[in-house]
Amino acid sequence: MSVTVRVRQLDRPLAVAPGQTILDAALAAGLDYPCGCTSGNCGACKSVLLSGEVEMLEYSEFALSEEERDAGYVLACRAQPKGPCEVAWVEADDVAMHPRRDLVCRVIELRDATHDIRVLRLAVESGGPLAFSAGQYAHLVFDRQPGRDYSMANRPDDPVLEFHVRLVPGGAVTPYVKDRLALGDQVKVKGPFGTSYWREAHKGPILALAGGSGLAPIKSIVDSALKSGRGQSLMLYFGVREERDLYLEDHFRALAKAHSNFKFVPVLSQPGAPTARRTGNLADVVAADLGAADLAGAKSYLAGPPIMVESAVKALTAKGLKRTDCHADAFYTQADRR
Repeated sequence: MSVTVRVRQLDRPLAVAPGQTILDAALAAGLDYPCGCTSGNCGACKSVLLSGEVEMLEYSEFALSEEERDAGYVLACRAQPKGPCEVAWVEADDVAMHPRRDLVCRVIELRDATHDIRVLRLAVESGGPLAFSAGQYAHLVFDRQPGRDYSMANRPDDPVLEFHVRLVPGGAVTPYVKDRLALGDQVKVKGPFGTSYWREAHKGPILALAGGSGLAPIKSIVDSALKSGRGQSLMLYFGVREERDLYLEDHFRALAKAHSNFKFVPVLSQPGAPTARRTGNLADVVAADLGAADLAGAKSYLAGPPIMVESAVKALTAKGLKRTDCHADAFYTQADRR
């Protein structure tokens, strides 16, 4: 027998069936509940349990800390109600309010950025424009392939959408993107989604950390922040395994030359040959550079593999940055979501 769950921001109650989570019920009903990985890993559906009790399925402490759980927070994608209850999703600061769009786009550029990352640029043909905040993502469907989420790498004021697609060994969509996707092909795009976007009202220092194709949303944030002309300190650390995994280095070097407040630091974790570049774990390099720096008023934006994001968030909070000032987007594969 289903139970009734009230969501403070929605205008009607949810009927949640046995074994169903609050998020499952909301999405099945066609309701717009904030979410991301849907598997307890990202924290995008974090909510406050206002009344009643829920059973929590397994989740990552990165998505919901023990302190947050003790304070009454839950993840809607992991919360199965034990009876009638009420929740409210956590409202982000400096809320990004953009209409969700269903677009039809055409591929106008397709190129290899590295051995396993393809840059895809799309022109919007119908359903647009796609208004979004730097750092957000969209859901892409190629032909009859399973849909996948990719972050916009372009600035919001650029009408051409840019995505960085990682080619995942054994991935269901990878063979299509690698071998069949061509100029002129149609791609369906739905969005925007995500809460790890650039807080435009923030005037303090920015620490941006990216790993692999996580550079896409960080590029959008960095480009947008620098274009704003506010002059706030902005540091970008880009972590990859080895030299061949680096891309867009010329782009960021040029930005650093043009903007004295911006610094770009590539970091190699497992260089295949002697190098003058910074090496080691990205979180360790950032922590060493920060030293005893005062992070009051700073914000950090992070995107990349889950292990990188989680270790970097821990390093930053250990240095005094508030967890609420870490806006993180961990890139989970389909295997990670299971």
